Amino acid sequence: MIEPQLLTYEDWTFRWQPARKKPAHLLLLVHGLTGDENSMWMLVRNLPPEYSILAPRGLFQAKAGGYTWRAGGHDFQGFPSDSDLVPAAQALTKFVDEWRGSAGMALDPFDMIGFSQGAGMVYLLGLLFPARIGRFASLSGFLPEGAQVAGKGSRLAGKEIFVAHGRQDEMVPVERARRDVALLKEWGARATYCESDAGHKVSRECLLALESFFANTSG
Repeated sequence: MIEPQLLTYEDWTFRWQPARKKPAHLLLLVHGLTGDENSMWMLVRNLPPEYSILAPRGLFQAKAGGYTWRAGGHDFQGFPSDSDLVPAAQALTKFVDEWRGSAGMALDPFDMIGFSQGAGMVYLLGLLFPARIGRFASLSGFLPEGAQVAGKGSRLAGKEIFVAHGRQDEMVPVERARRDVALLKEWGARATYCESDAGHKVSRECLLALESFFANTSG
């Protein structure tokens, strides 16, 4: 795997790996609480070479170290609601569009993978901008509180969504992931669910399932 470049663009710091094969398709990596632009690359080493991969650093410094998508420094004070994450979600979408425009990429729907708090972000991006988002994956994540209202419409109908969660997850209970998957299916999404005995991480079996989910970049 080619070492991704560390770049800056306006107020953003990010890792960028151009596609190794055409036509290029964008994949956005959204890290979790206390993560950064380096956190998720182990998950994508076997994904298709048509993916150009963008991994931005969170907008706010977390008190426990690293970065967060939630303003105010409330690192571990409950799960963020949709309103907590909306400012970062809007700013992130604007950055993605401006960056790929500057990189000469088409502004077609892009795919996403989010871990933990980052998974909450990708859910929110999918709900806010369904026409601009392709398929996405939630790893050890959660639907932000309040997002259920937006999801009751047809915003995610037909959307391909992969969810992976560990039964031993000590940070996001597996019951929450099961509830989220049931809601996604109720809303008409095409949800694929991988549950394993892992903790707050992605198991080998779910990593293989993730790779299979993203194997065809054309959707």
